[in-house]
Amino acid sequence: MYIAGNRTILVVFTWDELLPGRCPVRINSLPWRTVSATASPATAAVLPHSYGQVRSRLQQIDILRGAIMIIMALDHVRDFFHSAALVFPPENLVRTTPAIFFTRWITHFCAPVFMFTAGLGAFLWMQRGRTRRQLSRFLLTRGLWLIVLELTAARLALYFNFDYSFIALIVIWALGCCMVLLAALIYLPVRWLALLSIAMIAGHNLLDRFVAAQFGSFAPLWNVIHQPGIFPMGKRLVLVGYPLLPWVAVMAGGYCFGQVFLWEPHRRQRLLIRTGIALTLAFVVLRWLNLYGNPVPWSHQHSTLFTLMSFLNCTKYPPSLLFLLMTLGPALVALGWLERVRLRDSNPLLVFGRVPLFYYLIHLYLLHAIALIFAYLRYGNGSFLFNPVPTMGRPQQPFPTNYGYDLWEVYLVWLLVIALSYPVCLWFSRLKQRRSDWWLSYL
Repeated sequence: MYIAGNRTILVVFTWDELLPGRCPVRINSLPWRTVSATASPATAAVLPHSYGQVRSRLQQIDILRGAIMIIMALDHVRDFFHSAALVFPPENLVRTTPAIFFTRWITHFCAPVFMFTAGLGAFLWMQRGRTRRQLSRFLLTRGLWLIVLELTAARLALYFNFDYSFIALIVIWALGCCMVLLAALIYLPVRWLALLSIAMIAGHNLLDRFVAAQFGSFAPLWNVIHQPGIFPMGKRLVLVGYPLLPWVAVMAGGYCFGQVFLWEPHRRQRLLIRTGIALTLAFVVLRWLNLYGNPVPWSHQHSTLFTLMSFLNCTKYPPSLLFLLMTLGPALVALGWLERVRLRDSNPLLVFGRVPLFYYLIHLYLLHAIALIFAYLRYGNGSFLFNPVPTMGRPQQPFPTNYGYDLWEVYLVWLLVIALSYPVCLWFSRLKQRRSDWWLSYL
């Protein structure tokens, strides 16, 4: 907005027009806060978003989500392709290498960021003219839908069979359950919900002393709540890989944090970066003290690098306090740094970040199909890949003793999966932009 004589002129650009080389006028002298926070409803409707209300998607959230979705694929490709994945966990400091360890470690950011941004997205969804009741209904129905997807489409992508003698309840199941719980939690005052979320994240490691076996016939319930494990259900075995505590607190925390995204950008950026740095420093201090926050303490190793690996080797199942500080702290810093980054709609980070569930399913089917093709070419048989891979909780027995590929080959397959997923996800992303059918919000 600028003054010309006795007239006040409002200039509105799209974000694409603000990209370098595309702006129709010189804007070097225009500050970020050119438009008043008290803009009229008519003005707010044409702006990307006005302070106190949200009118369109915020790119920085989609970019961060897209980045973690790309990184997530690396972990899944490693599960299916890496020779060492069938033999030992990448966090096993006795057998691992730095390359294997950090290939796994970088993917630790995925689940916490996805849970947090899911809660954040729920809050922003309500700001677009919806009521709390509408949000609660959406969270309930979408959460139940995700649970169904975990047991059907996602399971088929991982196993390529219809044998339900083994059922794994992993990330999509946990995401769905957390949404169902959040559908009720959003009726709490935001301050109370924020305090409850912080208390669950900070205090749940006090429950580590309790094991499922102590609860007798209720042991499966404790597996669902806090301790990963396998239990029988009739003739089936059920693996709970993602207990709900503290994941539900991470999602609820994201919902509470959504209010920050109603602030003007400069103030929001400062808080994001400062909070992220504070959480990261808290991780370093608490981890160094070795007193609380992670079931397994770090220890000095035979080299400085392996000592660092021990320091970073925090428990994910369930995510310890230190695991969440280690991942969410840098994620908030990244959100703050991305505040002024603007990408074209066709950028892979934006494309994958805007259709994360669709991408999740597509990439699983792709990498499993590629693994089958490789197996037939190398071993003349791929029938063993119609079973869960050992990293999903099943024995190695059906797999060839020499199954797997080198780590550099894993990275090549990862890039191939990303490249093949991109055009399909771009098509679906553009479909969601063109149409507003209700079912599109469930994929």
